Order: sequence, then C-alpha cells, then structure tokens
Amino acid sequence: MTSSTLNKLWLNIVPRKAALGLVLMALLAVSGFAADWSFEPERDAFDEAALFDLRYLNEDTAGEAGWISYDEEGDFVKGNGESIRFWAVNTNVGRGNPEAWSQPGWQNQENLDHHARWLAKRGVNLIRLHSHINPSDSAPSITDVNAGELDWIWSTVGAMREEGIYSVVSPYWARNMKSGGYNEPWGHLFFDEALQDAYKEWLRKLFTTPTPHLGGKTLAEEPSLAIFQIQNEDSLLFWTVDRMPSESKAALGKLFYTWAVDKYGSLENVLAEWGENSMPSSDTVGLDDDLDQEMFGLAGIWYLKGEGRVSTGESSRMNDQLQFFVETMIDFNKEIARFVREDLNCPVLVNAGNWKTADVVYLQDSERYSYAESSDVVALNRYFSGVHVNPTNKWDAGWAVQNGDYYTTTSVLDDGILSLPISVKQPAGKPMMVTESTWVMPMDTAFEGPMLISAYSSLSGFDAYFWFVGKTEGFAPPRSANGYKPSQEKWVFMNPEMAGQFPAAALAFRSGYIQKGDTVLEEHRSLESMWDRRSPVIAESASFDPNRDSGNLPPESNLDGGVDPHAFLVGPVEVHFDSSEANTELVDDFDGYVEALDSGVRVTSITDELILSTAERTFTIDSPKVQTLICYEPVSKNLGSVSYEVKVGACSITTISLDSKAIGNSSKVLVQMASPSRPTNWESVATDFTSEGNTYSGYEITNYGQAPWVMKSTDVRVSVDNRRIYEAHALDANGMPVGEVVLTEESGGVSFDFPEGSLYVVLLATPGVAYDEWKNDIPWGGLGSGPLDDPDGDGNNNLVEFVSDLSPLVFEPNAMGTVAYSKSSEGIAVSMEFRQSQLTSGVLDVFEGSEDLVTWQPLNEIDDEPKFEIVDEDPDGDGSATLSRLKMNISLEDPRLFLRRKVSLPSGDS
Repeated sequence: MTSSTLNKLWLNIVPRKAALGLVLMALLAVSGFAADWSFEPERDAFDEAALFDLRYLNEDTAGEAGWISYDEEGDFVKGNGESIRFWAVNTNVGRGNPEAWSQPGWQNQENLDHHARWLAKRGVNLIRLHSHINPSDSAPSITDVNAGELDWIWSTVGAMREEGIYSVVSPYWARNMKSGGYNEPWGHLFFDEALQDAYKEWLRKLFTTPTPHLGGKTLAEEPSLAIFQIQNEDSLLFWTVDRMPSESKAALGKLFYTWAVDKYGSLENVLAEWGENSMPSSDTVGLDDDLDQEMFGLAGIWYLKGEGRVSTGESSRMNDQLQFFVETMIDFNKEIARFVREDLNCPVLVNAGNWKTADVVYLQDSERYSYAESSDVVALNRYFSGVHVNPTNKWDAGWAVQNGDYYTTTSVLDDGILSLPISVKQPAGKPMMVTESTWVMPMDTAFEGPMLISAYSSLSGFDAYFWFVGKTEGFAPPRSANGYKPSQEKWVFMNPEMAGQFPAAALAFRSGYIQKGDTVLEEHRSLESMWDRRSPVIAESASFDPNRDSGNLPPESNLDGGVDPHAFLVGPVEVHFDSSEANTELVDDFDGYVEALDSGVRVTSITDELILSTAERTFTIDSPKVQTLICYEPVSKNLGSVSYEVKVGACSITTISLDSKAIGNSSKVLVQMASPSRPTNWESVATDFTSEGNTYSGYEITNYGQAPWVMKSTDVRVSVDNRRIYEAHALDANGMPVGEVVLTEESGGVSFDFPEGSLYVVLLATPGVAYDEWKNDIPWGGLGSGPLDDPDGDGNNNLVEFVSDLSPLVFEPNAMGTVAYSKSSEGIAVSMEFRQSQLTSGVLDVFEGSEDLVTWQPLNEIDDEPKFEIVDEDPDGDGSATLSRLKMNISLEDPRLFLRRKVSLPSGDS
C-alpha cells in the first residue's frame, strides 16, 4: 500500500454483514503487505495536532523540585520526595565545532534544543554525557582542561533542563588520557596522586565555573544534574591492570606493602600469614617482591580469577591482593565523592564506575561492592551483541560496519536469553543503572529491545538503562561511521526499531504500567568469601552453570547449590554485601516459574504478566494498561484485552493506554509496531568464519547499504476489546495523523490490519459510558434496573453504584463513601472518602450541604476552601475509578451540617 493509498483510507467501522464496498476497502488495506517499506521521516515540527507527545511526563524544568536522591528501597526520588523513573539515553549531539569537525557523510548542524524536545516527546527524561574533560594530547600542563568539552557539557545540561530532562556527567575515560606523560593510564586514577590532583583540578573547573548556558550559575548549583559518574570503564580487577608500566606497578606494590603491614601489624606477621613462595611463578606476574624498597609484587589478574584460585589453592596472599585492590578503589571513590560535595559544594548523587572484571563469576561481586560501599549509585556498561569481525583490520570492528565483515546475530528470545543487559544482581538499597547499552549492529534483532528493557526494568525495579548513542537531533539515517569511511555506524539506537518504540516503552516503564515483582533471590555475601573467591549462588553470565560453578559455595550458604540464572527473568535478584551467606533466600516454588521444554525454555515472571518462550521465540506482556507481543514467526496470541494475529514477519507490537486507564476502558490507545530494518541495498550471505580460534556460523556483509532504512514487511491483525472505540488513525513517525484505518466491529470491540508504512496507530474512544449503556451490560435477572432502584439492598441506588464504578448486584454499604471527623478549638474537620468512576458520561455528580435538610447549597458557600484530593489514582488497577477524599471545616458556632452526594441524570432522576 503506497502512502497515497494510506492517505485515502477513511474511517469505517465494518459490521460483520458489511456492504461490499466497505469490505473491498478493508481488502485494499491488506493488499499492500507484500513489500518492505522505506523509513524516511520528516523533521519533527512538534505540531500540536500530533496524537502522542510524552513531554507532559517530564517536569516543566528538570530539577524544579530540587536535587535527585533515592529512598530506602534504592529507587530514585525528586527533591520533594516524589518517585521518579528514568528512560535514558547517551547523546553526543552538539559536541565539537561544526567547522572543525565537518564530516561529508553527516549533517553537521544538529540543533541541540530540537534534539532535547525530540527526546522529551518520546519519553526520555535522563541523558548521559560520556565526555573527556582531561587536557588534549598537546596541552602544556596536566591540570589544563578541555574547554570545548566543558562548554558542550554545560550547553547540553542547560538545553535538556528546559525540556524536563536530567543529566548524568561522566568526565573521564583512561583510554583518552594521553597528556602529561600518560598514555591510556588504565587503573592509575585509583592510586596515582599526580593524576588524582590533576583530576580534581579538572572537576573544579567543571563544577565551579559560572556559565551562561546555565543562566550564569555553575554546574554545582544546577539540580538538573542528577548523577556524577567519577569515571568510565576502569577497574583494578580487569585485564588492563596487567598492562601497567613497571614503574606504576612498583608504586602500586608499595601501597600494597603498606596496606598489608597495616593489616597484620608487622612485616613478619605478613610473611608468616602468607607463607613461603606465596607469589605464584608465571610469565604473567608483575614485579617481584622488593622488601628493601618496601614493595610487594603483584600477581597477574589471572591468579585472582576462578582458574587462578584452582591453580594456587587457598592463598592468603591472593585474597589480600584482591581485598587491597577493592579497598584502594573504594578509598579513591570516597575521596572524590567527598571532594565534590564538600570542596565543590555540589549535592549531586555520585556513581563510582560502570565496568566489568576479568571474571564475572568470581570477581564481579567485589567490583559491585566497591561501587556500593563508596558511592550512591551502582552501574555497569553492557551491550547485547553477537560476534563481529573485520578480517583485515580487527580494530575497525569496534566502531564501524563494513563490506567483508563477518557477524553473528542473537536474540533474547532464543540463544541470548541469559544475556539480557539488565539481568543483574542489584545491591540492596542502591539505585542500579546500565549506563551504556544497545542492540549492536550489524545484528538484525534490535526490534525486540525496547519493550524487553521496559518490561524487565519494571519487573526487577531496575532504575535506568541508557541507550547508546545519539548523534543526530532526530531519527538517524544509515550513514558512515565517522563521516568519511565507507561504512555504517555500529553504536546506534535512534533508528526506527529502537527509538521508534520509545513512546510505548517509556510510557509503560515510567508510569508503572507493568508490576514490580517480589524479590525472587536475596543473596548475601560475606567479604571473606568474596576475597577467597568462593562461588556466588548466581552470576550474570550466560555460561554460569548453577551446578558446576557453585561447587565452591561458602559453607555458611543457606542453599545447597546455585540458582538457575533464568531467575533474572522471574523477578528481582538482590545482593547484600558484608552479610552472612546463611541469610540467602530463594522464593518458594521457584522451579514453577522456569519450565524446560523439548525445544527451549518458558519463563514466567513472578507477577504472571511477562512470559518469554525460547521454544516459540515469543515474548508477551499482559497487564491491564499495556499488552505486547514480540515474535519471529507467524503466531496468534490472545492477551487480556488485545489479540494479535501475526501472519507474516518478525515484529514487536504493543497496545498501550494513553490516558492511564485499562485498555478496555481507555479513551485513547496507542498501537505501536516495529520490525527489523536494514539500510537500503544491504546484502549479506550465510557463511562460517573463524575468530580467535572459534568457528561461527554467521554472515558476511557484501553490501553495507545506504540511506534510508528499509523496514521488513509484516501482516498483523489486531483486535482490541473496547466497545467505545470509534475511529483509528495511522500516524507518521512524529505522531501526526496521515490517514484513517479501517475498523471492523467485533464482539466487545474492534479489529484492524496494522497499516503498512507506519509505526503507530492511535485508537480513539468515546470518553465515557452513559447510564443506559452501562445498564444494558448488566444481567439484572428481573431485578430493578432503574436509576433509583436498589437491587442489592445496600442502601445505594443504581445511579450511585454507576458513578462509583461498583456492581449494583453486590452488597456494598459504603458505596456512597465513608465519613470521619475530628474536633479542635478551630472547628470540626470533616473528611469523606468516596469512589468515583472514570468511565461515566452524561451524569452530574456533586457534593452539597444543608443545615435543615430543605435548602441545599454548594459546599464552597459553606466552607471557603473545601478540598478534593486523590487518595488512590487507581484502586482497582485498571484505571476505571479513583478513590478521592473531600476535606472541609465546620465552624463551632454553627456546627450542624448535613452533607450529601447528589447524582443526577439529564432526565432529572437523582
């Protein structure tokens, strides 16, 4: 179906016995599903006629309620204590000088203000700036700062603030530090005093320099700065520690000597504890001990891994080296947090780091402990990716997609089920974030990502997942990886199948449409067992075997063996550090949530709302306000209020309420769909290839293609159980209506074919149900159905039951409301709690007062300030009603007052 055909589709609700012409129109809507279609969106004009715009979810100005903090559960809150959830991205827009950075294959005048508005419209309320404020390679002094990076940080924070978007600033990455005699000084920031002093000077300029971008304020005074990340991707527990220059290892070894003597009281005690030949002999080992120089050698990182522990056996020295590394990182991180808060006077939340270790099973908990012990927020970087190899220049595969590259593709709905980036152990009481991630090109499964992240973030209480990385103000077309090289970008998310799904994904997560589950596993880890590299009961590794890899559990463990890592998809997994393993608990009947099938596994969440099946390669969300199907093959799924019939194509399709009501009661519903996309003319061929000694079955890229994106065709029938839906609009990528969609009347609702050439359809429904329509749905069984009848005998007539969203056939004596009062010297305070339907229309529902039961007055004529407040926005969990409270004061001079709730119809019945 061409765009011109789409524009000619007009609203038709087609009855089962429809006229032939209307049936032919419905067939026309289906006939175009054979072809793929080009994604060429217009620049978003932010027209008020758009049928979705999530800007309202954000504050008018980020930080207007004060600095972001967190509660005792480890969830983010605003300065006024209100809960806030973040849908987050990394951005590079506005970075660098266009004249100096002109790149022929890119648009070089990206508008930062437009970019901020574009993100806010699609539900983003937090961005991260992965920056490098250290001096340039040729800077004369190590304490110099990169002025261009500072200006970019300040301008971006200012622009985002105006759209209600908070910021995270990450100012340093060792890989980009090549001045002052340093060359990628991995690990040095934790112990090198000269580098630490320079780093503090960079921060002083970053935080305390007034800037017009922030209205003359400093960054330290800007509450839209949500989190400060000390550094990006570095650790003493990663392989890079082995690559330190010998003089650096010697300096660290001297600190180790001082630490060990302090721990044991004397050198003699250290040597007695460690025993003879405590230093393993290997070519990978660092410097030898030099006791005359008060220096201990450092074993290579391999000896701190699980295999290394097997090699050395139980070794106090290796345990101490691990403890020393962790405490060295903690001490540095604590000092920087103190420096930012006290010396720079900035109350921002601090995150120590976001890196991985050389051994995810035996060292990762130590790394996370170093973050949790030294800072407010815990983080990691983790991407979802297959294998990607450039056979002629292996480094190019780290940033570009080119002809001749080999790759594999993976899916969370298949072999990648244990590699979902947010399947992590969350330290209890601390917010947890993934600060860099995406479904990495050249895979073609990215369409599954946004709704999976939204769903499992909600289930596990995960606090923020940052998509990486935005470089364009709006949707990014396929383009060169650097503006020059014949290639495609690798690290992207602003394409149709990822950013195109942000509206539903962000809304569901930020609004709490998907339940958070009860804790599935509460693991406790003593520090001694971590230093000794005892087995955890669960690890964030697809290769973790709960039987094989848990053979070295601490003897205190409350569990006999390890826990299946599918637990991350069942519900929250928490870890408590510095606590006995005897306190570890696994939810009862855990095995009932993970079902092994002949051709895969089926995992049901502890809330029963999420089901992932690798046997079917499907995933579903089934909650009252959002219902999703992700699939790779034709399938039909009947969910609570929505049914999907996928006849052709892999896709992710979501139906979500836009007015906080259950889908079946909603007046405005978004249906959003994405399928795999590729650059135009993309070609790849199946092949086997070898990389680092392993053989893979994958693909070779023979043509990396060009703009625009081409979306794979689909054929999907959608049925929605909402009788009040009366029209449907196909939208463009900016939410603007481009044509009406044919609706077919079904029992209890409508159905339609999702239109080709669109990511979105919005369904509109009448705003409420009239009394007669409500009455016709109730099986009265001969009982009175008039507005003043009371068939259940609870003293509330049908009209009151109607406006209270209660059944007229179930005895509810408090349907009218419950009243309480208290007396003081200032008068009598009266409060009344009552239910109020959100689905009624054509009815007048007011509160009045009287002193004599004859003359009734509006409450504002009796009390100057009667107050109505919401006690519970959704007591039934389906958006059908609110629980409200009326509060008013009565004077002691004339305390007699009768209060009534008057409900009436236009006919006069009341």
